Amino acid sequence: MSLKPLPIHTSRFGGCTLTGALSVTTHVRNTASVIHGPKGCTHHNFSLLHATGLDNETVTLPDLVSTALCESDIVFGGEGALLRTLGSVAESGPDAIFVLSTCIVDTIGDDVAAICGREFGVPVVIVPTAGFLGGTFQNGVANALRALADTAEPLPVQESVNIIGEMNLEYEVEENYAEVVRLLDMLGVSVNIRFVHDIGFDDIGMLGAARLNILREPLLQTVGMYLEQRFGTPFIPSFPLGLSGTLSFVEAVAETFGIDSSRAVEKEHLFQSDTLAGFSDLKGMVASFDPAMGDLDSVHSSSEVAEAVRIHMREPGTRCLPLGPGRPVGTAGVRRMLHRWRRQLHA
Repeated sequence: MSLKPLPIHTSRFGGCTLTGALSVTTHVRNTASVIHGPKGCTHHNFSLLHATGLDNETVTLPDLVSTALCESDIVFGGEGALLRTLGSVAESGPDAIFVLSTCIVDTIGDDVAAICGREFGVPVVIVPTAGFLGGTFQNGVANALRALADTAEPLPVQESVNIIGEMNLEYEVEENYAEVVRLLDMLGVSVNIRFVHDIGFDDIGMLGAARLNILREPLLQTVGMYLEQRFGTPFIPSFPLGLSGTLSFVEAVAETFGIDSSRAVEKEHLFQSDTLAGFSDLKGMVASFDPAMGDLDSVHSSSEVAEAVRIHMREPGTRCLPLGPGRPVGTAGVRRMLHRWRRQLHA
């Protein structure tokens, strides 16, 4: 039995640029993420990533190493601390080392690139993460994806897709991936790599081999454009959301591969009808959406689902039960969201 908390009224995507980048780099197996800064930055992120793994029923210990800058390093420079740390980490034999800077390092002006450019016997990849000039969690994710992409080279194209920028801190990351794979299977299309979720450093070298990139969300379009420029790979800007969004997603993937999507779309439409029929008990209920919980895309897709099952939606703030609009990925995501709504409406 799953004990995962409901994703309603929770947020796991706030935070600094460093946290966003670590949500990417820590999902590359047998690598180390060196945080160049005070111990506190590492301790905070270690606790967050470990707790997230437990929430997702995975016991993980993220391989984070701090250069542990002290007051004298901040006054006289921390390049020596970084050099010593990289040498020590390299001796443990990781496949790669990712170096992530902190706000204090950019403030004191350490030449991180010069230190990382030395020979350590393993690849050392710099990920820009100091966010004191306004960087956000999402900037960290994008910076990490671009930095890792720079380690790959163009390859002959295969009939497959890459999954780009999965939200590794969300509660339903594996369920959402499984739903995307189910839809791709209907078209006979396979996944090349998940960039980046639980892959090896060598796997990143296959990034340029896919015919299509599928972004987790529209906020990653700058990454999609960067990968298109570097490898010539077109992209779809989002996982499938809601009912009509799922059908459009199938059609868009099929068009890229020159596949007739009519049978797959018809099959999925029937599946959606069967899914909605299982929630006929919600017909006629009255609710509203919590305005603090959703962006326009999620509200639109959730509103579409509410209309399909005949829930009467009112303006936020009215005297009725507020539903948290999620981001229902595919028809399976719609079903999970409807189960959550049912528990709320029948509570």
